[in-house]
Formats: sequence, structure tokens, C-alpha cells
Amino acid sequence: MPMKPISLDRAMEIADEKSLRPGKVRGTTEIEFTRGGSPRVEVIDWPEFEAILNQKNLEIHEGGGFMKLMKKQ
Repeated sequence: MPMKPISLDRAMEIADEKSLRPGKVRGTTEIEFTRGGSPRVEVIDWPEFEAILNQKNLEIHEGGGFMKLMKKQ
């Protein structure tokens, strides 16, 4: 299934359904979705996640039940 861009609101819904939270690799601005509990990834709030998305010119794509961060086209 092809990946397509989705809104942050939709990503938040999917994350909630899959028990995912926004995260940031410690000591970097690298963001990802996480279940928490990893010592290398700290859970952050959605406004910080959105700010980093915008700063890095990223958007969230979804396909086949998976979400991926990609550069905006």
C-alpha cells in the first residue's frame, strides 16, 4: 500500500489507537513514535513534536497501518 501524507490530528488518533507517543532521541532533535520505556528515546509532548516536524520540514505519512516521517515534497 502506498504511503500518503496525513495530518498531525490523524497521526495523534493512530498513535492513540496503537498506544504510541511522540518521542525524541535523547540529546538530538531526531523524532519518532515510541511506546516509551527505551532509555535512548524520551517521550515528548505533541506541541514539541509538531515544532520539530515544522523545523525539519517533515510530514507524517501513513500506509498499511504504519506511520513514517518523511521530508515534505
